[in-house]
Amino acid sequence: MRFATYEHQHRRRVAVVAEDGTLFPVPGTHSLTALIGTGDGLDALLRVGAAALDAPPGPQVSEVRLLPPLEPPTVRDFVTFEEHVEGVRRSVDGAGGVPEAWYDAPTFYFTNPYAMIGAHDDVPVPPGSGVLDFELEVAAVVGRAGRDLTPAEARDHILGYTVFNDWSARDLQSREMQVRLGPCKGKDTATTLGPYLVTADELEPYRDAEGFLRLALAAAVNGTTVGTDLLSHMSWTFEEMVAYASRGTWVRPGDVLGSGTCGNGGCLAELWGVRGKQDPPPLVPGDTVTLTVEGIGTVSNTVVPGAEPRPLPLARRRTRERP
Repeated sequence: MRFATYEHQHRRRVAVVAEDGTLFPVPGTHSLTALIGTGDGLDALLRVGAAALDAPPGPQVSEVRLLPPLEPPTVRDFVTFEEHVEGVRRSVDGAGGVPEAWYDAPTFYFTNPYAMIGAHDDVPVPPGSGVLDFELEVAAVVGRAGRDLTPAEARDHILGYTVFNDWSARDLQSREMQVRLGPCKGKDTATTLGPYLVTADELEPYRDAEGFLRLALAAAVNGTTVGTDLLSHMSWTFEEMVAYASRGTWVRPGDVLGSGTCGNGGCLAELWGVRGKQDPPPLVPGDTVTLTVEGIGTVSNTVVPGAEPRPLPLARRRTRERP
């Protein structure tokens, strides 16, 4: 089942999306986040969806503005594609290879839950950036709270999946990472979620013997395909990611966990590392990035000019005098 959050005639609604694109609004619900927040899990959400399909239909998807399917309380972005790590590392320092520590566990960082945008919204250039990039990912959405889960237990905590585009200002990110803390404003302006939340049961037919979802991924810039991959090339399953995220803490309903960027052109930086030059060039206003994930859908966003950075002073270089 597919759930959408949309805006139509100045009203925000949550709906089930039929095969022909007809939206069936869920009565009395304006937030999928709130609906998920009950923590009742997948079966309860499917019952709500089935009841909506028995109600009068609403508009077509083509007649509305699709919003992010949910407003996640937290967003963890992992890095689970070995090929992506190798390519981007080569573009940053020319070293290539994969750090041995990467193989220890599915590393992630927390990113900005307030930066979520819809499947077709414009993306402003981050203030001060001249090297904008996209990142093709898939995200899992948690439907039940859990702590210290095993991967087997985590399967029942995953509610569904959505397309995830982690827009990245590579020049800002590169400078910030020299502080050895993590990305900051290089990852802070926009993250696309959409077009829908596809419930986990819909994607079970794609699951392979190791538990990975064998979904075809494709990225295009201005109509030209620049990358293709399979989601099953991840080095950890989503269940393993959820289990690791829950180690020593809680995952809760609505939490979003990004797969990390796929390989073979899942972002421009990886291609720059492989080719030794910025080919294709960084994104500029007017460019449209279209990402497609088999079984989930397509998001397509156009880059537009962003705000100029407001001035801030450099750090004060303090003396080391002590009283």
